[in-house]
Amino acid sequence: MIPNPRLVVCDLDGTLVDSDKRLRPAEIAAVRRLDAAGIGFAVISARPRSGVMPIVEALGLDGEQAAFNGGTIFRRDGAVVRRETVDEAVVRGMFALTRGVAVEPWVFAGDRWHAAAGRGLHADRERKSSNQEPIVTADFAPLYGDVDKLTFVSDDEPLLRGLREQALARFGARATIVQSQTYYLDVTPLAGNKGDGIRALAASRGVDLADTVAIGDQANDLAMLDRAGFGIVMGNAPDKVKACAGAVTLSNDEDGVAYAIDTLILGRRA
Repeated sequence: MIPNPRLVVCDLDGTLVDSDKRLRPAEIAAVRRLDAAGIGFAVISARPRSGVMPIVEALGLDGEQAAFNGGTIFRRDGAVVRRETVDEAVVRGMFALTRGVAVEPWVFAGDRWHAAAGRGLHADRERKSSNQEPIVTADFAPLYGDVDKLTFVSDDEPLLRGLREQALARFGARATIVQSQTYYLDVTPLAGNKGDGIRALAASRGVDLADTVAIGDQANDLAMLDRAGFGIVMGNAPDKVKACAGAVTLSNDEDGVAYAIDTLILGRRA
């Protein structure tokens, strides 16, 4: 059992929701048990605010929550506490870097999803995650100065990994550049990372980072797993992420968050 936990900060896709993007009853019940025990719960995701809000509503979460990997901090009543945007020069540079590369760009600006095609690669998956339809556009340039997140989509994971290395070399000092999934390369503001995100969420509740628990599954969760007092990684996570965990729970399709809450945080069952 983890000593003195006061706040659990949890990723969504691949973690709190299952492979069909559903919030399962076991997770809802477990979060309620946390609340009854006086332990806070907050969510942080690469999703836009529109995609995080239904989860926040379903769980009845009060307090601050985080979208765009922590770039946007908001409350259930719709109030935006903090919103960071990607440096416009970085956005222009990323589009130049990917010119002629087999990736599909998505631009999230003002919490709206803009895409070159409404039925592109992984578009239906994103519809569920973001809880909105894409705005189809042939010209992203007018959005460059107001970007919450820039995502490049490809099922060629080595290509995205190589692109990330190039982007980090050029823009790593001015933006957060991570793979939120094997098929997504995300560019968010420098403060739009889950390490700074968990720090902001903890501070908003007056909780020391040493008394936080982070739960995640992908490379973009590593920053918060590192900063939290204790890090729990999902059973469906890549091995390189599991290697950074204080503990590994079941997969997201096996109610892994509920299992972690009950066994590792509340100590309800062996």
